[in-house]
Formats: sequence, structure tokens, C-alpha cells
Amino acid sequence: MNPLIENAQHVSRREFFGRSATGLGTAALAAMLAKEGHAVGRIDGLSDLPHFPPKAKRVIYLFQNGGPTHVDLFDYKPKLREIHGQPVPPEYIGEKRFSTMTGNASGKLMLAPVEPFRQRGECGAWVSDFLPHTAGIADELCFIHSMHTEQVNHAPAIQFLLSGGELPGRPTTGAWLSYGLGSDNDSLPGFCVMTSVSKGTSCGQIFYDFYWGSGFLPSRFQGVKFRGSSDPVLYLNNPDGMSRAMRRNWLDDIAKINELKLAEYGDPEIATRIAQYEMAYKMQASVPELTDFSDETEATFALYGPQVKEPGTFAYNCLMARRLAERGVRFVQLMHAGWDQHGSITTELYTQCKDTDQPSAGLVQDLKQRGLLDDTLVIWGGEFGRTPFLQGNINDRPKWGRDHHPYAFSLWMAGGGVKSGFQYGESDDLGINVANDGVHVHDFQATLMHVLGIDHERLTYRFQGRDFRLTDVHGHVVEAVLA
Repeated sequence: MNPLIENAQHVSRREFFGRSATGLGTAALAAMLAKEGHAVGRIDGLSDLPHFPPKAKRVIYLFQNGGPTHVDLFDYKPKLREIHGQPVPPEYIGEKRFSTMTGNASGKLMLAPVEPFRQRGECGAWVSDFLPHTAGIADELCFIHSMHTEQVNHAPAIQFLLSGGELPGRPTTGAWLSYGLGSDNDSLPGFCVMTSVSKGTSCGQIFYDFYWGSGFLPSRFQGVKFRGSSDPVLYLNNPDGMSRAMRRNWLDDIAKINELKLAEYGDPEIATRIAQYEMAYKMQASVPELTDFSDETEATFALYGPQVKEPGTFAYNCLMARRLAERGVRFVQLMHAGWDQHGSITTELYTQCKDTDQPSAGLVQDLKQRGLLDDTLVIWGGEFGRTPFLQGNINDRPKWGRDHHPYAFSLWMAGGGVKSGFQYGESDDLGINVANDGVHVHDFQATLMHVLGIDHERLTYRFQGRDFRLTDVHGHVVEAVLA
């Protein structure tokens, strides 16, 4: 089937009226949609969503690129100390595939946690001394210790976790939510992204645009990247000699032409172009206010740590995430690279934890004291864990490392829709395999959508003759973690 015809058969009510509005002018059309959006509590989105009352309105995903080591941070395994330096028991690894850096794990030596673990809070969760601030909010967190994935290398594993497919080209989670639920703010994108890397680390991870892409959804649903600089969004400022009034007139003239083409062809990318021009115009006013921290108190800055005023740091991005959340942005995706410690568990891991620990905990505390945590889901985790066995020479401690490990890893959540002070699932006594209550990536995605009021099997988009969804044809909601 012709993709334009196919798309025309699957348009929302708002899209239909938008495509039929030739000659109205974009500003007038946007005002109409905004009024309608405010009447229902949101702007745009599908008319049949949410499917049921949501527990959360928005998500802040603190994505830790590179694979944080679960056995050094959250998954306490005393037996690792008992057999430190001994070969990995063969019955634990079988025929498992590891990265090409490890190959066959047979004969690899077990490696004890680098820092001590302690039980934290009333819930008694084990958290490493690497993360003292996270340990201090243990009673706010919901830990999953039985995550597992199918991908052993970074880019496909990140793409799999964020989009449900290991190859680029599928919509990421934020795009799905923007498409389905719309936004609560017509002056900011529904899906925003920020990236950061710890200084002084040998991080080789690349941030690919498809990590926040819209895939086959209309491109207006892709994530908008905010940069850590004085110009947070590219091409947002008017060129020299163009006033805001001139920009408004120019946009209205361009809109009339685009609306004629939209009525003629029904191409969703023309509607995207109209929407993006209009959003850019509105962001010229909203972004400077968003990035102006002068209204924040010193007490708030103290929550996030000493790097909070430095654009481009993880701490700065965490405070920005809170400001975006309170302005109605649906999905905020922070991506912090550098967790790929093949030979730096005893060195650079300290830097990674120092840069991310306090801001992560501070964000949860800040949201809670502002009354936003109840309807905001915060997620902290990476694409996989790291091997409980050593990568490197046991006699060269400064270069100890761990390889990629997809078979069991941990993450935590906090806030809207999930239990607090709760632990779910277990890995085995060496942290190699899932022992109980495994949570596959698709199960996690289904659960995330559930707390936002979405049945993951019903939010679909027809593309090339097939109804696609975030969870592909898999996934079960993990009911036990729901509040």
C-alpha cells in the first residue's frame, strides 16, 4: 500500500482537522489546538489515551550509558569475596555469549566488589559505598535486580532498551509517549534529551541521534536535544536583522504555503514542518526562561551538588530535568556516558559515581519536596550490567575491569506508580544469571507504559503493513512493583 494512503487511514481527530484547515494560518490553528488541549488537560495525543487512570504523568530517565556494574553498586554477592581470584564455576556460564573482548568465559577469575556494601534505610536494601547519596534515599527507591536483555554490545543494547528493537529505525520510548499522550505544554517539546560525560574519563561511548529518534512515527515526535552551552538549542535565535515580529509574519506566510500542500497531499511530514516551525517560535521565549536558574535557591543547588551550575554536567541536566518536568514535558531523557569500565573499575568508576550519585538522589528529593514525585516516574539504569568475573590481570589492580553482561543487571525507579523501599527479583549468588522473577527489557517497557495509563498492547502504529508497538510482540507488566 502507498504509505501516504496508509497514513491517511490512521490519523487522529486533531490531525484530520489540522490537515483540513487550509488558510487558517498556523498561529490561529495552534491557538485552537491549545485551547482544545487545555480543555482535556493536554495538547495533542491520541483521543483514546490514556487507556486507564495513570499513576504517573511524566518520566525522567537517567540513562547511564555503558553498563553500570551491578555487582559493585546494587547487587550484593558475599560469595564473590569468598571465591575472589578463583576461576568462574563452569556451571554458571555454560555456552553463554560474551563480548569479543572476553569470548569464552571459561577460566576467567572471579572479582570481588571493589567497595563495601551496607544495608540502607528501613527497607534494608544493599547499596555500595560508591553511592552514599543514593543509599540515603533507599526507602524512596524500587530496585529491580533481575533485569536481563538480549544484546551484548552497547549501541544495539541501548537501542533495544529504548525502542524495543536492536537496529535503528524504530520509535524510542519518548517518541511513543509523545505520540500517544501528547504534551502538557505547547511551548516546549514533549520529549527532551540532554547528554553528559564525566571529565577526566576515557569514555569512548558515542551518543547517536537514533537513541531519541521517532523512527517511522512523524518526526515531530523525536526528542529535542538541549546542549550544555549558552545556546542550548541550535538555530533557536533569530539571525541578525530579523525581529520577532518579522519572524511571526514570515512563519505565517510559510504556513499558508505548507497548509496548501498538506491539504493536497496529506503528508504527515508537512504537518510536522508546520508544528516544528511553530514550536521553534514559541521556544524562543520559553527556553531562556527555562535555563535561567536565578529563581532557584541555594538550598536547591546544594541538593544537586557542586557541578549543578556548570552547563553540560549531569548535575546541571538533573536540575534542568526537574524544571522541564514541572513545565509539563512528558519524557525527559538524560544520557550520561562513561560506565564502560573494561579496565577502570578501581579508578574511573569513582569519578562516574561522584558525578552522578548526588544529582540523582538530589533530583528525587527535589521532586518529592515540590510534590512532583507522586506523578513523576524516575528511572536510573543502563543497557546491561558487567561481568562478576575479571577482565584484566588479577595482579594489576589499577587496571581491573569487567566486561559487558546482559544476563542479569539492576536498575532502580522512584515516584509515580511504583513501590518505594522495595526490591524485586534476584540474580544468582554470583550475580551471573537471573535466579527469580526475571524482568526482560520488554517487561520493563510494558511496566513503564502501564504506570502512564497505557496498555502496551494497544498503543500501536501501522507501518509497512504491520502494527508496531514499543514491546514488539512481547512483554508483561510486572505487577509486583506497582504501588
